[in-house]
Amino acid sequence: MKYDRVFLIGNPIAGGGALNKIERASEILRQKGVSFERLLTKKQGDAEQFARKIREKYTERTLVIAAGGDGTYNEIVNGLAHSQIPLAILPMGTTSVLAKELKIPKDMEKAVDLALNGNVERVHLGKIKNKEKSRLFILMAGIGFDGQAVYNVNPREKRHLRKIAYILSGIKTLLRYDPDELKIKNSVSKKAYTVVVSKAACYGGSFKIAPNANLRSPNFYVFLSKTDSKIKLAFQIFAVLFGRHLKMKKTDYFSAESLKVTGDAHVQIDGDYFGKTPVEISLIKNALNLVFP
Repeated sequence: MKYDRVFLIGNPIAGGGALNKIERASEILRQKGVSFERLLTKKQGDAEQFARKIREKYTERTLVIAAGGDGTYNEIVNGLAHSQIPLAILPMGTTSVLAKELKIPKDMEKAVDLALNGNVERVHLGKIKNKEKSRLFILMAGIGFDGQAVYNVNPREKRHLRKIAYILSGIKTLLRYDPDELKIKNSVSKKAYTVVVSKAACYGGSFKIAPNANLRSPNFYVFLSKTDSKIKLAFQIFAVLFGRHLKMKKTDYFSAESLKVTGDAHVQIDGDYFGKTPVEISLIKNALNLVFP
């Protein structure tokens, strides 16, 4: 095996029966004769701390396998970035958008085999900061409607209903939609009511709000919704399901390496709440080793 040390960082309360899948992945690793250390999270921030300690202690021939949802992946990315240690993904969690983006097999034995033997490539990450903090993201930053929807998710419903909780929050957010105008500053200035800055094509599952986005690509793809109408936004959301949203009026789509967004709006990154605008978003090139099929 090409790794001397393997760490399995798992979130046992992620969606999709995560604990059972973590146990299954652990058993497969044992059957393959892999010596590994399993680290299970108990609270938010644990996965990042685990990854950070691994990064500080080890360098070569070390692998981190992430077993959780997109929030867990994001934490590990923030702890592991700027090291040579590869990150491999097992498909778990409420949506596992990153697993879909990477086309990780749903079959756990195949997914574990890929984690151990897949191709390692250097990828670029997004960095977002406001007045209070900064974070890295690997998938996307959503500002406006979906930031508000994530902010409005009921913690109890999220724990018990998982993906349905986000759908319910999205519906409630749409019914109360009354956004402030946002200003987007790049090489030119634009105005919109919702901004999605994508590093990956998949969004909310297998839907592709930014079909040209690619983890290997050294830029973002930015989608703008330029309507403050509930009805028109609903049509845009519906159009995403069929990949027709980029042809609609009151939208814009462009590539960028950095941008600033000002106004009054909530922000989410990789499906978790980040904070409020104003924010600055920039590309951090060659920031993470990621395992691909």
